[in-house]
Amino acid sequence: MTTTKDIWNLYADDIKHFILSKVKDVTVADDLLQETFIKVHTKHNTLKDINKLKSWLFSIARYTVMDYFRQRDLVYEMTDEDFVFEDLKLEHSEIDCLRGIIKNLPKKYRDPLFLSDVKGMKQAQISEQLHLPLPTVKSQIQRGRKLIAQGFIDCCDFKVNDNGFLVGELKEKADCKVCTST
Repeated sequence: MTTTKDIWNLYADDIKHFILSKVKDVTVADDLLQETFIKVHTKHNTLKDINKLKSWLFSIARYTVMDYFRQRDLVYEMTDEDFVFEDLKLEHSEIDCLRGIIKNLPKKYRDPLFLSDVKGMKQAQISEQLHLPLPTVKSQIQRGRKLIAQGFIDCCDFKVNDNGFLVGELKEKADCKVCTST
């Protein structure tokens, strides 16, 4: 198993660059880098697939930065970089399609949906962070979810059954309309 020191030697510079691109302050970036690697040290034995190490590290760093912004009532500006995943998987899965669909959502739907469904924030917190009325946030999240369902219909020709669930067979990656464009 890879040690925390090995992980640090491999990825600390990349993680620091990512954090610095978000916080724009070297001292804060150093602190958040340390906090990220404390989490890595305490949790690295939970990583089941070493091939996902890099994306796992960036996820921890991203959430550490988001927590920093939330604790200080600052707005975290999400960029396309937040939706880039470094998994080097040979298999094609629904996650691949989902990542492409989310990345292609309009920012006004993607940001509230990400904060709600990925980060797990309450809609009232999202409303405050994005400086939007709560009803607007609620409708953007619902619309974002509908756009994700439509994305699966467009990407992989899924259908909505009589119970309102998406059903279908996942296509090969080369045949997906969204996955091949991301």
